[in-house]
Amino acid sequence: MAIIELDNVSKVFPRAHRGATPVSAVEDVTLHVEAGEIAGVIGYSGAGKSTLVRLINALEKTTSGTITVDGTRITGLSERRLQRVRLGIGMIFQQFNLFSSRTVWGNIAYPLQIAGVPKDQHQRRVSELLHFVGLADKAHSYPDQLSGGQKQRVGIARALATSPKVLLADEATSALDPETTQDVLRLLKKVNVELGITTVVITHEMEVVKSIADRVVVMEQGRVVEDGSAFDVFAHPKHPTTKRFVGTLVADVPTGATLEALRANHPGRLVTLAFHDDSLPQSRAFAELASSGVEFELVHGGMEDVQGRSFGNLTLALRGPDDAIDSALGRLRVGLSATEVA
Repeated sequence: MAIIELDNVSKVFPRAHRGATPVSAVEDVTLHVEAGEIAGVIGYSGAGKSTLVRLINALEKTTSGTITVDGTRITGLSERRLQRVRLGIGMIFQQFNLFSSRTVWGNIAYPLQIAGVPKDQHQRRVSELLHFVGLADKAHSYPDQLSGGQKQRVGIARALATSPKVLLADEATSALDPETTQDVLRLLKKVNVELGITTVVITHEMEVVKSIADRVVVMEQGRVVEDGSAFDVFAHPKHPTTKRFVGTLVADVPTGATLEALRANHPGRLVTLAFHDDSLPQSRAFAELASSGVEFELVHGGMEDVQGRSFGNLTLALRGPDDAIDSALGRLRVGLSATEVA
């Protein structure tokens, strides 16, 4: 069941000044996010992904189309009613957006104050969240006394204060180093698994999507150009933008200077074998080559794991009689994709 529903949603920003052209940030987007899943929305700068998340929490109003969150159509609601809806939508920001004058405890308690939660209930809730994010010993610290990762943990605890059903993370790891990024992503996964909170992660980093997303939505120039399970998008990207993103993590068939370098350094015929969890396994493919009298050397590529499923491209330099190589490749092509690149 979808908890977030965008149907034919567009957002056009008016002209900034006379003579300027209106900016179409989101164009005719239809997107349904299922309850309990982690959806990764990825795109390059200007793709419209941050505008999309601001539409979901009604910080921006749609130009056309409808948005429904947890059964409530938010399109056209008054600001007063939207404030109640936003209590069910947690938000995490790239630059943390913590109050420097408040302690960690005060930052987490702030949404409870805004929501009108009685003060005698604050202590239990804040204490629960501090333990959940691993910052029980930082309750009385101020933001400038924390590391970037700790600040983002406070941001996550604050976003969870009012027990939202939806969590929106807008470039939540972009300001963090790789190790801290993985710590924060593990915490977001914990939020999703243990609390059952539907999470939408906005990012330009494919590594973030690979780490935690169940589903990947790719945006380009305000439109959704690809949408599918994380494994399918990584293993079988269709749109050129998606292929560019996937190419940052998964080696493809070598071309250009890479191919020329391989030709210069590795004698033999270069063949790229594409493996996935439904294809012929690597061990059988290598055994087939060996039993055919074909020598092989792995010269390019690698394997990746997404959602517990493996895929990747391995480029081999094959040496042996041409008829033996042709025969072996003919048999291998029955169980996997084999592309001769030289």
